[in-house]
Amino acid sequence: MKIVIAGAGPTGLLLAGDLAAAGIDVTVLERRAGESNLTRAFAVHARTLEQFDARGIAEDVIATGTAVSRLRLFNRISLDLGGLPSRYPFVLITPQYNVERVLEERAVKAGVRIVRGASVTGVEQDADGVEVRTDGGPTYRADYLVGADGAHSGVRGALGLEFPGQAVVRSLMLADVRLAEPPEEAITVTAVGSAFAFVAPFGDGWYRVFAWNREHQVPDSTPLELHEVRDTVRQAFGTDFGMGECRWLSRFHSDERQVERYRTGRVFLAGDAAHVHSPAGGQGMNTGLQDAANLGWKLAAVAAGWAPDGLLDSYQEERHAVGRLVLRTSGGIIRLALLQSRAARLGRDAIAGLALHVPAVMRRATGTVSGVGIDYPHAPRHEDVDLGPTRLYELLRAGRHVLLSPTAPSGYDDRLTHARAERCALVRPDGYTAWTGTEGDLPVALRAHLGAPR
Repeated sequence: MKIVIAGAGPTGLLLAGDLAAAGIDVTVLERRAGESNLTRAFAVHARTLEQFDARGIAEDVIATGTAVSRLRLFNRISLDLGGLPSRYPFVLITPQYNVERVLEERAVKAGVRIVRGASVTGVEQDADGVEVRTDGGPTYRADYLVGADGAHSGVRGALGLEFPGQAVVRSLMLADVRLAEPPEEAITVTAVGSAFAFVAPFGDGWYRVFAWNREHQVPDSTPLELHEVRDTVRQAFGTDFGMGECRWLSRFHSDERQVERYRTGRVFLAGDAAHVHSPAGGQGMNTGLQDAANLGWKLAAVAAGWAPDGLLDSYQEERHAVGRLVLRTSGGIIRLALLQSRAARLGRDAIAGLALHVPAVMRRATGTVSGVGIDYPHAPRHEDVDLGPTRLYELLRAGRHVLLSPTAPSGYDDRLTHARAERCALVRPDGYTAWTGTEGDLPVALRAHLGAPR
């Protein structure tokens, strides 16, 4: 099987590495001719770190950033991630390019070909495959195509798919700076009057700053000067934290959009090509990586010849709903952050502060933001468990299902790894539970999820 992936961002690289590790011929087409200097994404949440753990790269990524276990919002609201039911009870602050570097090294080592300077301009598909045309380059033929090529996706455009939604906030300012007097809280967010600002450390002396001023809304193309960021941060916090050296500035607007169909025949959309939303909560890169983790093992099952009917269609069912949830969550956070009147902000802080003192509310809030509390309708997330000399997520590194049961079945060695356990559970390669039950029901369950034994 041959698969072409458009986009060498985190989503495309994770997917490419997974497919190549399964023995699939993978080509990644990237429109950037060289490395990008864009670093909009900066947060890696717990569920994504669990997915990295299942690939043996979590520690490599963690080594690049700063772990933060508490998020402070709107001055008085605090989310404590320390109680997350995960090996990673924190959010990792690290620039997107660090994540891309680790994922690209893994993908290339597995045999992925990355073609740079190649933009997708046309897509045609038939019963046997899909043809991918590039701007001024060759045409590629593959069994499947995945568009992970960002908000301005050439694949989505070639399919003629609409991207409905709206701009949620305009004229956002981003900057990577050094601070002489950094804030005490690792992640600091506040909004006062017309000014909103966010500050987070990368862990190497640099800080990411988001800033927005209701009274200064200009087109994205307007050059951004550091003094604009400094002035807005000072309005929001009462200080600019000694903002000095700057290595990157950008102005952009944030949309809330989601494509209706993540699958069109032999073509799939993932990451920003399928959904975009506000940066609130740091969900963007993480949601795309989760798309890739969901789709990769399903395409690998098709390539191996044992995929049950409808497996590829389940990508739409499972991931579209999550994308919609993330749009609501991030949209709610940014709208609360940008409340204009002082009375509304005081009410927000009081109500949210009281609600988060209820343990169930705190668990739901942190579970949603971190991703560990997001399940699929028929496949809840499975926590990592100690299995004697190893762990569940270490066994998932083989890219196969893991069966927890008293005895091992025969005929499925190519599709699952067995670990002895008293209770029966079949865990998917993406760390979600496909089935739980009794040993007597196991043969039927295995046929339903893994096809007939060999």
